[in-house]
Amino acid sequence: MTTMLRMTLLLLLTLFQVLPTWAEGVDVLVVKGAIGPASADYLLRGLDKAAQAHAKLVVIEMDTPGGLDTSMRDIIKAILASPVPVVSYVAPQGARAASAGTYILYASHIAAMAPGTNLGAATPVSLAPGGASEKPAKPGVSDKPTAPQDAKERKAVNDAAAYIRSLAELRGRNADWAERAVREAVSLSAKAALKAKVVDVVATDLADLLKQIDGRKVELATGTVTLDTANLAITRVEPDWRSRLLSVIGDPGIAYILLILGIYGLIYEFANPGMAFPGVAGGICLLLALFALQVMPVNYVGLALIVLGIGFMVGEAIAPSFGALGLGGIIAFILGSVMLIDVDRPGYGISWALILPLAATSALFSFAVAGLALRARHRPVVTGGEELPGMEGEALEDITGEGWARVHGELWRVRSLKPLARGARVRVTARHGLTLEVEPIDTTSKENDHV
Repeated sequence: MTTMLRMTLLLLLTLFQVLPTWAEGVDVLVVKGAIGPASADYLLRGLDKAAQAHAKLVVIEMDTPGGLDTSMRDIIKAILASPVPVVSYVAPQGARAASAGTYILYASHIAAMAPGTNLGAATPVSLAPGGASEKPAKPGVSDKPTAPQDAKERKAVNDAAAYIRSLAELRGRNADWAERAVREAVSLSAKAALKAKVVDVVATDLADLLKQIDGRKVELATGTVTLDTANLAITRVEPDWRSRLLSVIGDPGIAYILLILGIYGLIYEFANPGMAFPGVAGGICLLLALFALQVMPVNYVGLALIVLGIGFMVGEAIAPSFGALGLGGIIAFILGSVMLIDVDRPGYGISWALILPLAATSALFSFAVAGLALRARHRPVVTGGEELPGMEGEALEDITGEGWARVHGELWRVRSLKPLARGARVRVTARHGLTLEVEPIDTTSKENDHV
């Protein structure tokens, strides 16, 4: 009984030691760069762990140009369902929450910005005529709105506008400006956003943010809670190995390189069966590339052009066509690389600095192998039966018609139109199966030349 009592007391003490740590924590999740599958996985797992640990608050520190719609919506769904209050904080100074970042900011329970930051430009950029511009919009200023050109574009813009308006109405923020951010691609500075009631707080740093939001009431899925952020322990949650791996694989440049390596590895394995390593490495690279590409805005015509281009360049190396296959392969490879991923999506284009070196390397390899093959065609045959004509040998017996001779260190049945004495030098003129046609070598003229 005494032992049971001691164990119970020890358990209670342990719980009392752990619970304050659970209840007084602030988890800080940092998102930098484009919103994609890797960042979505990191945020979703972070929100789930914060809920399990009974954290008081989750702060998402953002600096993003935007990203994929599917990843953005997954993050927003997790924020809306979170039992832990979520603060989206555009920081540090100079950061931005453009496009998808604006939606996430509107979905959060508290929206905050650091001085010198901006948000907005939430139009679906793939709908912009001629592609998206890399120039950021001036805070609070927009060009004349561009009307969508067809029904598909109008549906996408209207859907995006309704989505962000619903988030604004849910959080009691400026819904009219939110819709303008979608339809007109307007942006706001931190100070202007606070004045327009787009964000709730402008804070210089994390400590200032926690100080300003202390005592605020927020609506969670489970009800209204009052934030108690004074003297909270701050924990920065770093991405685990899975999130880091997804981040590396999900980079368009890395996925592109893996795709090329995978295709080349399989081609080399098929051309040289039994090598094993190229096939294994190529298969792994290709599967990783396909995993990354399935969540990206991939143009499958571009993917087909890349495969076709590599096939043409390999064909040039195997069966030289004086540049026709090689040149066509280079053109197809470059066009496919440019078309592979929708460059209008922020952070999801493939740089020319990556495309051109890979295309040049593939072309040089193809033409170098083709050149070696052409030179090999003009070299004399040095192996096999085809090399025998023109070689010299020695008669092993007196030959009248047919007999035996030593040619190329081997015994051959030979046929001669002229009689041959034993030890006479002969030259092979033709080969018929296992019999060689020979003629005597006139050694008299050679001896006279030396006299």
